[in-house]
Amino acid sequence: MSLINHFQQVRDYRTKPVYPLWVILVLVVMGTMSGCYGYRPLATFVQRHQAELLRVMGLPHERLPSLSTLRRIMVRLNFAELAEAFNAWAIESLGHNLPEHVAMDGKSIKVSLSDYDKSYQDFICVVSAFSIERGEVVALSPMRNGQTSEVAVVEDLLKQLELTDVCISLDALHTKKNS
Repeated sequence: MSLINHFQQVRDYRTKPVYPLWVILVLVVMGTMSGCYGYRPLATFVQRHQAELLRVMGLPHERLPSLSTLRRIMVRLNFAELAEAFNAWAIESLGHNLPEHVAMDGKSIKVSLSDYDKSYQDFICVVSAFSIERGEVVALSPMRNGQTSEVAVVEDLLKQLELTDVCISLDALHTKKNS
């Protein structure tokens, strides 16, 4: 199944969507892969390539979503469902070509920080498994540091990937004694 087919499995919370959710998700992936990080650069990417994207995607629209539409949809999107769809596609596309070296790391999302003035801050993190040979992310998972730890999320991702005979690179955070 293609990435689009997997994106079509993500539940759309909107009642009267103008664009199918998979279109928004594909635009975000394409923009991000082109180095557009943030809503404004993403909207500029969509606007700049609008005619070609409409043609290639076979959409019956005259234009693609605007900055405000992209932002509104992405802010309300269930990221866990998106990660699940992405992981299903990535694992399926790996097939029997398992990577030899996987680097795993968590990166916090800057705008998700709350309780910034307290000693224990809460933020959202994305933990990813990156195949060094393929040069691509093969799995990812969201994490809220107030609810779980990166260690637990990495362990869960490793179970999902079912990797064998693979060198895994991790931060020192993961060097703990088993109790």
